[in-house]
Amino acid sequence: MAIPSLSPSLNPLSGRANAANGGVARRQGDAQNPVDMLARDPEIAKALNWIGKNAGWVTEQQIKLTEIPAPKFAEEAKSAAYQKMLEAAGLKIRTDSAGNAIGEREGADSDQVILLAAHLDTVFPEGTPAKVTRKGSRLLGPGIADNGAGLSALLGVAMALNSSKVKTGMTIVFAGDVGEEGEGNLRGIRTLVQEYGKRLQAVIAVDGAAVDYVATQALASKRMEIIVTGPGGHSWTDFGSPNPITALSRAIVQFSTSVEMPITPRSSFNFGVIDGGTSVNSIPNRVTVKVDFRSEDEAEIGRLETALREAVRAGVAGEMAAAKRGTESLQAHYKVIGTRPGGKLAADSVLMKAIQNADDYLGNSSHTQQSSTDANIPLSLGIPAISIGGGGLAGGAHSLEEWYEPENRELGMKRILLAVLEIAGVRK
Repeated sequence: MAIPSLSPSLNPLSGRANAANGGVARRQGDAQNPVDMLARDPEIAKALNWIGKNAGWVTEQQIKLTEIPAPKFAEEAKSAAYQKMLEAAGLKIRTDSAGNAIGEREGADSDQVILLAAHLDTVFPEGTPAKVTRKGSRLLGPGIADNGAGLSALLGVAMALNSSKVKTGMTIVFAGDVGEEGEGNLRGIRTLVQEYGKRLQAVIAVDGAAVDYVATQALASKRMEIIVTGPGGHSWTDFGSPNPITALSRAIVQFSTSVEMPITPRSSFNFGVIDGGTSVNSIPNRVTVKVDFRSEDEAEIGRLETALREAVRAGVAGEMAAAKRGTESLQAHYKVIGTRPGGKLAADSVLMKAIQNADDYLGNSSHTQQSSTDANIPLSLGIPAISIGGGGLAGGAHSLEEWYEPENRELGMKRILLAVLEIAGVRK
């Protein structure tokens, strides 16, 4: 049975006639939800049925992936395991210069690509126990939801498509990408977007579990490291020498208590890591702090950075003025360790309409929000992109108490599947 088609067939993303695509698009004034038509097709119904019957299997793959550590800049083992899983889903696999695990599902038009990405890395340092434990219906383990839920959801969608043999107009790329968290600076998605370039018609980043949101605005962010150096010395014999820790503490307090944060545009700062010193009875010769700035307006980040530099200058000056001995001055140095550009999906985007149509069909209620994810890079370049969750319930992200419950997880996978098929177009 063929899916009801529009004549001429349309490229849903551009609205231009495209016979090669064979996609289903919603015409202006047509009240029919395209997803209703998609779901009536026997092959797509088979894919949806596979998801419903195999949600438990997907959860088991999630556990396997989560128990492979993937600290920053060390995602190789998880990437290799994920490639094998994508290959078992019938995808043509490869890796790239960044270390991304890539599986391609060729469509009728290889020049039009939809990229589905879920990040491989976690925020947890090397040596963090990765064992997943069970407590009733709840799974506990660092990274079990962020981003075990996203990776396994994409794998489930790939397996469902493979089992049903659905043919698409556009090529669908599944990627487990590296470097999404922290100082990874989105290096994986940057490489993918650069490689596929103008072929990219849409990007869906699957991050975490929640299905009640669609991130359509990319929060701009900047991460910096401030280093304060000095002569150092012994806590007793060199008492009174300028102390980099004290100088940096003065700066943090001044910045945190004096900088006004506007309600609009919403912005934030966070001093996340402080490091330095060698022993309790030594004056350190080097101290560092890492700070994260985020804002709905990139210009606001510049204001915060300027205020921070002034606070550090004042902190160093204050510590030098209070020093009772020593002539060697403290020095402040600055290093940018990450930038994430901002961007926003157009309100009338076909990508947004596709996810809304999937939600309508599935009876799911969701809202739009801002976030900082892999979607930042394509959005900053004008490529339609969103970030959504993979399904299930979760909490405690970025903590050792992170948890995931697979309740109704199939909703997330069906949501992704139907939105992608509406955009990619289905061929017979």
